[in-house]
Amino acid sequence: MITENEVFKIGKFIKPHGIKGEINFFFENDVFDRVDCPYLICRIDNILVPFFIEEYRFKGKETALIKFEDIDDEDKARRMSGLEVYFPRKYYEEESNDEIEYSWNFFIGFSVIDKAAGKLGIIEDIDDKTINTLFLVKDGENELIIPATEDFIEKIDAKKKALYLALPEGLI
Repeated sequence: MITENEVFKIGKFIKPHGIKGEINFFFENDVFDRVDCPYLICRIDNILVPFFIEEYRFKGKETALIKFEDIDDEDKARRMSGLEVYFPRKYYEEESNDEIEYSWNFFIGFSVIDKAAGKLGIIEDIDDKTINTLFLVKDGENELIIPATEDFIEKIDAKKKALYLALPEGLI
């Protein structure tokens, strides 16, 4: 069984395209094109389910058309409309190097360690509803809201699921 900690959100299925089972995919991270992984994951009835990619093609900078194995008509593709799409961390981390561009959703579940204050907690969620993306960090009963900006990041340790920050004085 695939667990929440093993994946990170990369996009959402929009609607079917044509009658042969292709579906429009809006993505925030094109990791599925850069990292060799045979499947994408969707949450169906609160269970993370893998779907094996048959083929895909880009439609725009943030959209693609994807065809999955065993999704071979418009009705089956329509049932996938609106589903959030996840990518397995293990494939991403295997390819990991300093030049990888991480999406903010990748950091959900990471420990946050500040240079001055030490461990602050775990990133529980990402708030990207406004122009300023925020990490929602929780440590027991304490909750912190930290701006998600590359300026604060000192180091990313994907294997240990740790994000090292240098936060400005007074932010915490």
